[in-house]
Amino acid sequence: MGDRPVQRLADIDLSARLSNAEYEERLYRAQRRLLELRLHTGGHLENPALGPGVLIVMEGSDAGGKGGAIKRIVEPLDPRHYRVAVFAKPTFEEKRRHFLWRFWTEVPGLGGLALFDRSWYGRVLVERVEGYASEPQWRRAYDEIVQFERNLALEGLIIIKFWLHISPEEQLRRFEKRRDDPLRRWKLTDEDWRNRDKIDLYDAAVDEMLRRTDHDLAPWTLVSGEQKRWARIHVIETVVERLERGIDEFEHPDWGEDGYA
Repeated sequence: MGDRPVQRLADIDLSARLSNAEYEERLYRAQRRLLELRLHTGGHLENPALGPGVLIVMEGSDAGGKGGAIKRIVEPLDPRHYRVAVFAKPTFEEKRRHFLWRFWTEVPGLGGLALFDRSWYGRVLVERVEGYASEPQWRRAYDEIVQFERNLALEGLIIIKFWLHISPEEQLRRFEKRRDDPLRRWKLTDEDWRNRDKIDLYDAAVDEMLRRTDHDLAPWTLVSGEQKRWARIHVIETVVERLERGIDEFEHPDWGEDGYA
């Protein structure tokens, strides 16, 4: 949007790799820095003032590595200092309301941190491709989402959005590995297999989503998930970089002694 270059799935370098030694070194540094930044935004260091809220949105291919990336982000943090929200298909009660309604209560306030495993982008992806939303509904959702994110960002929320992408060949390998492991088979559904038959439709939906919802206040970061080590480092280092910049730009509200400005 605006002057930002258009991002496409075809532009992702799926050949990116890291050695195990480099991965361990960079992971340690990034996790230590992330812990320091999280304590800072939560008011747990010298300055007790709350910093900006942080929302990390994880989207991507089925078996693209979202869960593993989330795990490395929260690994160094105290469980009291973050929340992970997982969104599947909406319930009957949620379907009765505007599609953004169910996400509101999970959005963190100042000093908070939340990670979304899937998000409101389901409206323009699975709900679009599978016909769960009408064409007028998913077409107007792009502007609704961007305005929603802008409103949150202007109130002091740092929004960090990731799309983790893998090739169809790597996805099939991971599906088969899950299928053959009794302790990981629960992660694989019939719907995952069916979605592979619509990969062209999903890729087209993703490219339009990227084009229409990438904006300065909440840009997309595209990540190759082909190698898990590379994906996890790319994600956590991006989080650190965005937090550092967001903290520098954050304007602390002056609520006064009685809680009002």
